[in-house]
Amino acid sequence: MTQRRQVGSDRRRPAAELEPSEQLGVAGPARLGVKKTWKLFLGGAFVRSESGRYLVTADGNDNYPHASRKDARDAVKAAQGALSGWAGRSGYNRGQILYRLAEVMEGRREELMESLERGGASAARSEVDAAIDRAVSHAGWCDKLQSLLASSNPVAGPHFGFSIPEPIGVVAIAAPDRPTLLGLVGSICPVIVSGNVAVVVVSESDPRTTLVFAECLATSDMPGGVVNLLTGPRQELLTPLAKHMAVRALDLWNVAGELAVSLERDAADNVKRVSRREADESAWFDAERGAALTGIERFVETKTVWHPMGA
Repeated sequence: MTQRRQVGSDRRRPAAELEPSEQLGVAGPARLGVKKTWKLFLGGAFVRSESGRYLVTADGNDNYPHASRKDARDAVKAAQGALSGWAGRSGYNRGQILYRLAEVMEGRREELMESLERGGASAARSEVDAAIDRAVSHAGWCDKLQSLLASSNPVAGPHFGFSIPEPIGVVAIAAPDRPTLLGLVGSICPVIVSGNVAVVVVSESDPRTTLVFAECLATSDMPGGVVNLLTGPRQELLTPLAKHMAVRALDLWNVAGELAVSLERDAADNVKRVSRREADESAWFDAERGAALTGIERFVETKTVWHPMGA
């Protein structure tokens, strides 16, 4: 007796193997993917720009928010709200949080590299590795900068004096265009290790990568408002930040010409500390040169205390 064998289309597939449209007996249309909606990162949350405007990335594949002057003010407000809590943490705890950020970046290395490559980076893998290493390096500085920057002052009289570093407050940063990720991490970390908070106008050449980095911030232990990221034209965003009375310092990377002069003039109204720095892309990849470029001491103020010593 011969056995009949069902092959090919004669075999009935279990219902669990069928697509939903097949289970219903109808042919479904081809599925459309869900396109990413990029948003600003303010106060630890992803928000749409108040303006409702969007810009297109250089490769034409993504839209990103065109932040407005109000968005810049909202970013400063969020930073102010986070300042006391962040400055009040111990250096050890801030170091733990920065190290956790490095862990999250390590877990998303492939995504960061892919975004950098789409943005035109020439050495994406090296840049991601250097950015993670820079975050780890600054995590180690959090509980050491006090000892290095503090001093005991020789005085004549029955008292002693000592000087200690304190955070400036809200720092507005114009991040370098290239290298996008390493420049962003390298400009943010020296600001926040001492207890400052940052409002960052990110790279115009590759804003998508900076928003991927924002997702690393959001999924790490970084408190909301410590780092706030704005995307859009530099001039539109830096001008209101330079005029804002709650912003205590400007850190301007590769900002020159009339814009730089205008920002310095606006910053003079409340005596902001202004750093204007030029650096080529290769300088950021050198650990020693990069550390010298972004010195932590630029973003602290020194408080001197005098204390009587007794009879």
